[in-house]
Amino acid sequence: MNEEGLSETCQYLTFNLEDEVFALDIGKVREVLDFTTVTKVPQTPDFMRGVINLRGSVLPVVDLRLRFGMAETEKTVNTCVIITEVRLDSETVVLGCMADSVQEVMDLEPDQIEHPPRIGTKLNTDFIRGMGKRNDQFIMILNIDKIFSKEELTTVQGSEDETNMLTDVA
Repeated sequence: MNEEGLSETCQYLTFNLEDEVFALDIGKVREVLDFTTVTKVPQTPDFMRGVINLRGSVLPVVDLRLRFGMAETEKTVNTCVIITEVRLDSETVVLGCMADSVQEVMDLEPDQIEHPPRIGTKLNTDFIRGMGKRNDQFIMILNIDKIFSKEELTTVQGSEDETNMLTDVA
């Protein structure tokens, strides 16, 4: 696959949601945290689980399972939050993405990556950058910048700002 920087070997962080394996470009990942208490923010989309305190900063946390139409992520010993950078116009939004577990950082060669599947014209699959192949397993490579709409990210970012204002007043 020769587009969007997929013409050379890239590193990906692989993680699980239900029984599926997903991957994010390692350049978009800041760190991986153990799951911690999340403070729910009223009137936010269902997929937004709330906010966490990350070294004194308020950070929104989203549940990728809910965003992808799966069951809500249940907290287990392996549940984690992947801290990612998402591009919103000319700005970078930092947010946490819940995952059932993180597997590994892996290299994928261009010949191990297929184009995303075409699933009719009404389903938006722009958030799938490609399908990685490793042994007999498919890995959905996500484009984190296209999982959420601009409006959704603005809502998530707005809830972060409101929470910051509330903590500043306290």
